[in-house]
Amino acid sequence: MERTFLKIILIFFLLNFLNIKTYGRNANNKNSDSLSIIKYTWADSVFNSLTLEEKIAQLLVVRANYDKSYGRNDLVTELVEKYNIGGLTFFGGEPITQAKLTNYWQGLSKTPLLISIDAEWGLGMRLSNAISFPYQMTLGAIQDDSLIFEMGCEIAKQCKRLGIQANFAPVVDINSNVANPVIGCRSFGEDKNNVAQKGIVYMTGLQQNGVLATAKHFPGHGDTDSDSHHTLPIVSHSKERMDSLELYPFKKLIDNGLGGIMVAHLYFPAYERKKKTATTLSHNVVTKLLKEKLNFEGIVVTDALDMKGVTKYHKPGNIEVKAFQAGNDILLLPVDVPKAITKIKRAVARGKISILDIDKRCRKILEYKEKLGLDKYQDVVIENIYDDINNSEAKYLNRKLYEAAITLVKNENSIIPLQKLDTLKIASVSIGTDKISDFQKMMNNYARIDNFAMPKEPTGEEMFSLLSELADYNLVIVGIQNTSIFPSRKFGITQKKIDFVNSLKSQNKIILDIFASAYSLAYFDDTENIEAIIVSYQENKNSMDVSAQMIFGGVGAKGKLPVTASDNFPLNSGIETMPIRLKYTSPEEFNISKIAIEKIDSTANYGIEIGAYPGCQILAAKDGKVFYNKSFGYFTYDKNNAVENSDVYDIASITKIAATTIAMMKLVEDNIVDIDQKVSKYVPFLLNTNKEDIILRELLAHQARFQAWIPYFKSTILETGPNPEIYNKNITEEFPIRVAENIYIKKYYMFDIFDTIITSPLRDCDEYKYSDLGFYLLMLVLENTTNRPFELYLQEKFYESLGLSNLGFYPRKNFELTDIVPTENDTVFRMQLLQGDVHDPGAAILGGVCGHAGLFSNASDLAIIMQMLMQNGSYAEVNYIDSALVSEFTKIQFPLNDNRRGIGFDKPLQIYDEEGPTCEAVSDQSFGHSGFTGTYIWADPENNLIYVFLSNRVCPDASNMKIIDENIRTNIHQLFYEAIGK
Repeated sequence: MERTFLKIILIFFLLNFLNIKTYGRNANNKNSDSLSIIKYTWADSVFNSLTLEEKIAQLLVVRANYDKSYGRNDLVTELVEKYNIGGLTFFGGEPITQAKLTNYWQGLSKTPLLISIDAEWGLGMRLSNAISFPYQMTLGAIQDDSLIFEMGCEIAKQCKRLGIQANFAPVVDINSNVANPVIGCRSFGEDKNNVAQKGIVYMTGLQQNGVLATAKHFPGHGDTDSDSHHTLPIVSHSKERMDSLELYPFKKLIDNGLGGIMVAHLYFPAYERKKKTATTLSHNVVTKLLKEKLNFEGIVVTDALDMKGVTKYHKPGNIEVKAFQAGNDILLLPVDVPKAITKIKRAVARGKISILDIDKRCRKILEYKEKLGLDKYQDVVIENIYDDINNSEAKYLNRKLYEAAITLVKNENSIIPLQKLDTLKIASVSIGTDKISDFQKMMNNYARIDNFAMPKEPTGEEMFSLLSELADYNLVIVGIQNTSIFPSRKFGITQKKIDFVNSLKSQNKIILDIFASAYSLAYFDDTENIEAIIVSYQENKNSMDVSAQMIFGGVGAKGKLPVTASDNFPLNSGIETMPIRLKYTSPEEFNISKIAIEKIDSTANYGIEIGAYPGCQILAAKDGKVFYNKSFGYFTYDKNNAVENSDVYDIASITKIAATTIAMMKLVEDNIVDIDQKVSKYVPFLLNTNKEDIILRELLAHQARFQAWIPYFKSTILETGPNPEIYNKNITEEFPIRVAENIYIKKYYMFDIFDTIITSPLRDCDEYKYSDLGFYLLMLVLENTTNRPFELYLQEKFYESLGLSNLGFYPRKNFELTDIVPTENDTVFRMQLLQGDVHDPGAAILGGVCGHAGLFSNASDLAIIMQMLMQNGSYAEVNYIDSALVSEFTKIQFPLNDNRRGIGFDKPLQIYDEEGPTCEAVSDQSFGHSGFTGTYIWADPENNLIYVFLSNRVCPDASNMKIIDENIRTNIHQLFYEAIGK
């Protein structure tokens, strides 16, 4: 089996390797070059129809930029119509406008235009509303080059979608000079093998998908300290040095079928004796070195001929003549097209340029046009351009690239991923901004963190004040933002940023995350007292999301530095870590289609449209990865406050499993409680009552003969309102317990509640009957056996260590009201819209905490609890509950009694019924619970799927049952199963 698999891989590799040979000509592989064996009938036909002037014009590719600062579109129109130029290069703008202009100019052109673009990191490099993939320096940190191949494929598909046939990429300059003002982040790094290999896979991705790759900037722009856009850089390296280093990637790409090379504007005394002669204009470099010595027979493109690297010493027209004489095929962005054509024609007439050379290069360009499909040119379809070039698969690929690149360069005592969250008081600081960043928002999914921001240029007073505020935290996570790609600007690392980090590390344990070039590490070379350092390379939502997850173990660290940043951080520095917590990803990781997601979104929105609930949160996770986490609608039907993923809902009876049941499991594990003992053993006042012999297991499985519920509140209100002997409008020593806004209950009234339960009758038969009453008693079981308040026990044993910052009792103590979704407008008991006070009347009378209700949460925190249970009681390398107990509690307890329940947990019906608690697709192993307020959570170990649905269907009226009548929660659950192919 293994040998067969290896053969398949080998065959696949060879087929791909042969396929890439279809673009460039290589002396060693001429017979495999399709350009040499295909009969180019279209190219021949077009060539024979061209005048000398048109043949020259085919060599010219002009700037098609429609930014007014560069000229008018009518000039391009004139050049296309009058001269039949060879092609256009687009700069700036947005996709639809470019597509329309492409169609317009292609329609005017006698010969189809070769459309090109600088899309080194994708169309977003030049166009708004298009995806920008990572810079090549970021890609240089990636260890899995197949991801870069995927990127090359995707960029090619996007180029073709916009009618682009040539991409001036990849950059294969070896960036060996940290001060390089023009290459820097555009290079894969300083290691020639890494640069070459990544250049090959990028090139292959482009060319296998029908787009010409043009490697640049020959013979190597990586060790310059000036910018050829503004001057002519001088590179004084020997030929031996050039051959062993700078030329190495170009040679490797040529050997692997490279179709195009762009020649830079540089002066190399080793190759060219004539001073101030750019390589672009050097016959020694273009013809003797590139074409003859390196045997390159693909398309040779000049760098832009309007750059100062050539215009500083030569005039338009003369530049193009010299560039042609040097051996270039495409003369890119001439300043003056008419003058260039005139000058080249004059050179032909004077015998300085051979007409045979004109014919040969014109024919080569036409052959490439045919190879690239321009013989069958069709207009770009305008419809759906934005969706097509911003497709979800490309967005996911972009995220994968950052996940593979971001680099952990220091990890003292393996602090990352963070563990023992219950021992940490964490703050985060974004330096360089006055807003809470995406980096900080993502970290809030993992722990309770206090977030701070500091502007790029703070005053001394602001710095001192912030340092004082941070003094009490035992861990501060610092993100360096508002950075720059330019070494001349110190990559955006200001002295104040450095000073603040140095001051902070002297008083706090810190983790430093730098959203800037790897070279910026040099400004933080004194790493003493910095526990961990991360290089995130770039500042955007993807890099921030991924690096935040890396800190907490949602993803592992994989990247290696592609350059030497300092003595402390040499080339290939990088520490690998493993994921330990939930990852936040996208549906594409599981090949879930856009249509499947749209069905789920549509169903959620349908519930809002019909008035089943004003808003909701929905989360789904598979294999420990959250692939769907969305919020819909508003807090209320007034539509004043949109629901966000961080907002918390009253989860009602989900409290039974997210609090009471897991607490009971822990008590059993610690031999404090035996679920096969009587409840009265732990709650002595049940002795000598009709509840004396109730067994805990039966109580937890809802077959202990309790009544379904008791409306306790009714006896506390009069016709005129709340009984003043029981309630007070203000908090006092006698009335200390909050029930709702301006309603406080008598100190010891809770005993009346329990007395009502004790004296309530039991049903005659022991069949299954869902009841809240037993869970009131379970809270007492815990408090009596641990001598700890119910809510504190849960915080200490579970919530703090799990990092549940959005789950707990008493939400008003931890959240702003704008973060708490309201429930019912209670017109019977509390006479108000309930917001931040528990909806359940019984739990409210007890002050908001009980075994059956009282918890508030968002979807993410509930998913962590369910993931812990689905991982047999372990999460983030901490064991919370014995795996055997998880198995016991989550299985059906009394199947012969027609009772589907586990111990505390709800379970699917043994024979599916659409009126049952679940969708049809759940497995028998699955478990979960629902809540009266419109909530639902479910975990399925067989399919590794977690589903959370939170809503406030009781707002404004608890009698609204549309969510149940329409089966919205379970219908969405079913759609998730269908989405993952179940």
